[in-house]
Amino acid sequence: MKNEAFKDRPLCLSGKGVTKVFGYGNKANTAVDHVDFEFHEGELVSIVGESGSGKTTLSKMLLGLLSVTEGEIFFQGKPRDISNRKKKKEYWQGIQAIFQDPFSSFNVFNKIDTVLLDCINMRGGKHLPKEKKIEMMTEACSFVNLKFAELTNKYPFELSGGQMQRLMIARIFLLKPKILLADEPTSMIDACSRATILDMLLQLRDEIGMTIIFITHDIGLAYYISDSVYIMEHGKFVESGSADDVILNPKAAYTKRLISDVPKIHEPWDLSTVG
Repeated sequence: MKNEAFKDRPLCLSGKGVTKVFGYGNKANTAVDHVDFEFHEGELVSIVGESGSGKTTLSKMLLGLLSVTEGEIFFQGKPRDISNRKKKKEYWQGIQAIFQDPFSSFNVFNKIDTVLLDCINMRGGKHLPKEKKIEMMTEACSFVNLKFAELTNKYPFELSGGQMQRLMIARIFLLKPKILLADEPTSMIDACSRATILDMLLQLRDEIGMTIIFITHDIGLAYYISDSVYIMEHGKFVESGSADDVILNPKAAYTKRLISDVPKIHEPWDLSTVG
């Protein structure tokens, strides 16, 4: 079941029978089990599941960081080819990620200027005048409510967690990928910053028509931000469709349990199950 609102838009990323098996023989473990998916241009998709459901393994396959055991991934309607380093770099111009832990996303030996300049170079701006590059970096920082003049010559570890999350989004602003994969990008920051970060991502989506794939365990967040939702359990998609269809009219028992686990503010909380 797909989201009908996006069916006429071009496909940017899709998969048929995508599978990942770790190990061999008796020790084989199927982390992702023959999943099909279709993500369209400008669509905001959430892949929802608990720890161990296979969602992070799938995200690494989508990024080309893990090989596919079986099945095929298609990028912009064609079979994805990341068979060598050059083709991988080309693919990564179209798909980028922000992760749960911003501290592990930056090279601690690179200053913030270098981090942002690398993005400009990757987009073909290597030979732009220095003034133009500074202007672009200033604009990117301003988009995420940071001041480039205060960041220049600093290292990422000199920033707070929230500032580093914003810096990751500034990178995306400069790179302008067709697809952004966001793996629990707001889980390490407070509620106020979380809302700000989500608003920034949604604004970026609207400005450049980017497809955003959220990897999350938070079904409430998925409902709030998503056009389409895929529910993942034990490596399989047990349910998918528009956010309203999946979350307001769930069919799979697993989806119903995920929804029932979300506390409702207007209802008394059942604490009888808490040990």
